[in-house]
Amino acid sequence: MKASLYMETSVVSYLTSRHTRDIVKAGHQASTTRWWEKHRRKFDVFISSLVWEEASHGDPEAIKRRLKILKPLRWLQVKRDSVFLAKALVAGGCFPENAEDDALHVALAATHGMHFLLTWNFAHSQRRERNIDQACL
Repeated sequence: MKASLYMETSVVSYLTSRHTRDIVKAGHQASTTRWWEKHRRKFDVFISSLVWEEASHGDPEAIKRRLKILKPLRWLQVKRDSVFLAKALVAGGCFPENAEDDALHVALAATHGMHFLLTWNFAHSQRRERNIDQACL
């Protein structure tokens, strides 16, 4: 049995974006492409309607590239407990109020029992100014 993996929108964005001269972004693109080509078949990859929605914004050609990658993937249902957990993560200060969608990605992976969450979006996932015993991811 393969491990389950929830793929957040940043991954498909790096996978399908045009090459860039920005060295950090270029590194993310190269790492993402390498992972996609060599390792994705080791996992049952899931997305959600939130990933689809986020990938559906922007340049029309970029949207086509992203949705082509996402189309064959299985979807996780946005359940009530996922929404509740996401709101709790924001209310508890684990995510800022303007990062509700980021919290929902984490909550979807958690409430569906995913083995892994694949993301390049680490801005809100690190503890800041918290004691080790506080309940944040």
